[in-house]
Amino acid sequence: MAAKLKDQIRNPAKRIGDRLTGIPGLEAVHDRIGAWREDPALMPHLAHVHAMLLSLRRLDAINMAYGEAAGDGALEEVAARIGHFAEEELDGPWLLARAGGGSFLLVANEACSRERWQLVADQLADMISRPIPVSSGILRLSPRVALIRALTGESVESMLDRLGHALGEAYEQSGTRLAWADGEVTPPGRSAQQLEADLLVAIDRDEIEVLFQPQFNLADDRLTGAEALARWNHPELGRIGAGALFAIAERADHTGPLSRHIARKAMFAARDWPGQLRLSINVTPADLAFASYTRQMFELIRESGFPLRQLTLEITEQALIADIEMVAQTMAEFSAQGIRIALDDFGAGFCNFRYLKVLPIHYLKLDRSMIDGVTTDRRDVAVLRAIVAMAKALDLEVIAEGIEEEGQRKVAAREGCAYFQGFLRAQPMSAAMFAKLARAEAKKEAGRAA
Repeated sequence: MAAKLKDQIRNPAKRIGDRLTGIPGLEAVHDRIGAWREDPALMPHLAHVHAMLLSLRRLDAINMAYGEAAGDGALEEVAARIGHFAEEELDGPWLLARAGGGSFLLVANEACSRERWQLVADQLADMISRPIPVSSGILRLSPRVALIRALTGESVESMLDRLGHALGEAYEQSGTRLAWADGEVTPPGRSAQQLEADLLVAIDRDEIEVLFQPQFNLADDRLTGAEALARWNHPELGRIGAGALFAIAERADHTGPLSRHIARKAMFAARDWPGQLRLSINVTPADLAFASYTRQMFELIRESGFPLRQLTLEITEQALIADIEMVAQTMAEFSAQGIRIALDDFGAGFCNFRYLKVLPIHYLKLDRSMIDGVTTDRRDVAVLRAIVAMAKALDLEVIAEGIEEEGQRKVAAREGCAYFQGFLRAQPMSAAMFAKLARAEAKKEAGRAA
């Protein structure tokens, strides 16, 4: 495995951006880590460069059983799942690269503990293991993951070499899914049962923080609102992102109470925002399965005093799979009261276009994978153009997620997207920081009007 990774570094042909998944090769890892280490704005926060190497076997068997198109589709889906998970879970900058075959490398400038990084890897492996529908059946993949916390100044070649050895050891040990690159036994951290028990009291201890990801108008860069994001400030493991948080909540059968707690905190924090700023709240499958969800949400809205017409509920395809008719009825009740509905992560999975017909949707929120390559690949631009044209035909506005470069912002604006969010303009921030940003932007608007 290590030899294969070294060959990836030496072979220029393999260093070209991978067309299959739309993500770069390993040369981008060298550049990105070098940039992190040289950036004076990041250096104070650069406790460790973290990385994980994820590998999928059985690709040959999948190609033989289901056809090469199924194997390619599985890799594309895995890449999309990793990218979406990293965006939701990681606070600092990160990069996903293709390491050849069925291997992916995720690197991050993330200040977190060893136990925290292992928890991230474990939850990501769970996400990749979820069934993948293809035209000829259902695929189930079993990833192996090697983890590393890079040494100070350690070269990328050294990191890849150690990751490769650790991954090989994971495959040699039956039943081992995670392995640390330093050769040590994987640390136990906290058991799943302990984490579930911790979560049950985390709300009472006020360990669940709500951050706000600012959203902007693409036409004039005006602040338009924010998406509420959850983070768990665990007293021992540190900050746990939304992906892992809700996975733990699902196992503990605590998703509904957690979701309502987040919605309540977000609306109380947002009720004093100046102007007409919108608040976006994510809706989980557990929310929609709860018979009194609609009633409880309206009660929360009344209690908080947040304006109904400034609220957006974001739903994902995962939340729609179970009972689309029931979801459509629930969303129609919200829409009738002036609440807007966004179809989140559009393009990240196998979207059923029937959703666009049945649901009372106001926004299509593009997954970052729909934006990543628009500055370099004409096909990516063509796909974006087609989606925006379809949205306009349905009287929907398009929100672009994951805008990290000025070039991406310009393309999204040129092609007709209405709004954007991403690290280019602002990272997720605390309620106090967003309120400060909102007041500053309102002051600018007042100055322009005068």
